[in-house]
Amino acid sequence: MSQYANRLGRRSSAAPSRLRLHRRPRRVAMLSVHTSPLHQPGTGDAGGMNVYIVELAQRLAAINIEVEIFTRATTGGLPPTVELAPGVLVRHVDAGPYEGLAKEDLPAQLCAFTHGVMQAWAGHRPGYYDLVHSHYWLSGHVGWLAAQRWGAPLVHAMHTMAKVKNANLADGDTPEPAARVIGETQIVSAADRLIANTAEEADELVRHYDAGRGKVAVVHPGVNLDRFTPADGRAAARARLDLPQDALVPLFAGRIQPLKAPDVLLRAVAVLLDERPELRSRIVVPVVGGPSGSGLAKPEGLQKLAARLGIADVVRFRPPVGQDQLADWFRAASLLVVPSYSESFGLVAIEAQAAGTPVLAASVGGLPVAVRDGETGFLVRGHDPAAYARVLERFADGPDLPARMGAAATAHAQSFGWDTAAAATADVYAAATQAHRRRVRSEHG
Repeated sequence: MSQYANRLGRRSSAAPSRLRLHRRPRRVAMLSVHTSPLHQPGTGDAGGMNVYIVELAQRLAAINIEVEIFTRATTGGLPPTVELAPGVLVRHVDAGPYEGLAKEDLPAQLCAFTHGVMQAWAGHRPGYYDLVHSHYWLSGHVGWLAAQRWGAPLVHAMHTMAKVKNANLADGDTPEPAARVIGETQIVSAADRLIANTAEEADELVRHYDAGRGKVAVVHPGVNLDRFTPADGRAAARARLDLPQDALVPLFAGRIQPLKAPDVLLRAVAVLLDERPELRSRIVVPVVGGPSGSGLAKPEGLQKLAARLGIADVVRFRPPVGQDQLADWFRAASLLVVPSYSESFGLVAIEAQAAGTPVLAASVGGLPVAVRDGETGFLVRGHDPAAYARVLERFADGPDLPARMGAAATAHAQSFGWDTAAAATADVYAAATQAHRRRVRSEHG
């Protein structure tokens, strides 16, 4: 329970739950301009944020907060609305050409997108949406205008920040433009509340964007604990995925782009096999995901790197998969490798641990929160392939390590359920509503 909820409970011992529920919104307009919650995570611009929005919206609906998600239509003929789940509606907004529009081109379409959102709102009575929750800076700009027009509070989640990404660029990656930095600064100022994934992200909002500390609430993302479980174990999962039972299987799962650094895993495997050539016969490296972002410029780049490193025979490239099959890949792996240069949280790290698999991750962003170093996995400072190779070697020489660390990982992941995240988010909504009312009273008083 949040500090806000605790204070509220102390202030009114007479039915505090009724008071809190009264201040929660009944209907939230959730904005996701550049990526649809209906898209397959792991390809294009769809990733952890898609999973976040889908899971959060469903759990909010379960506690009687209806959610309508506005997203840009990316193919023709889509129905105007799709019921994602009871109490969760996805609205497709026409804004720009359906296909061939890069995320970098979307700022020019924000006016059209905002028009579509306003058209949907015009068909309702005043006060239909009680709160706006925007995700990522593009949505934040639409949310800023919509919240002002509707007289509603604005809650914003950055997910990633330009200043943080630019400070941690991978070699050859493209810096985020100044327009995004300016846009993010404006949204931080306009929002009634900001949701950060971790305390470190909250500090970054304060340090880089001058966010008022009282406006920032930390809510850890969740994991679907019904889907991501150890289930019938590693052996059964390997049999289903045609993986050798006795192999060392370091898995990469995510969008293939420099930011996510799948190349670091491939280079680490090359270092390991140079030093321990006898391991070649018992290592399989699955890479599950599709090109994304700046990785689209060279979609075959990772395959070519594997060939240049002389490890193409041990790497298996697989397209993005649905959440249920992704859970099977996690179960089958000896470990998940997350060598990202920047990661606001790293949902895959918690999902893999919930499925009983330890994680080797870069010590960046929210990953030190997601992974308990030395207990549920290992954290590496920097991106030196040799450092990752040393951890891979520990797994190669310690066949009991996946099971032992995996058990601790599963236990650790239990505290990250989406129900907990939704309840904390509802508390943030209540705080934002209260702050908004105070601000309106002060402006008119």
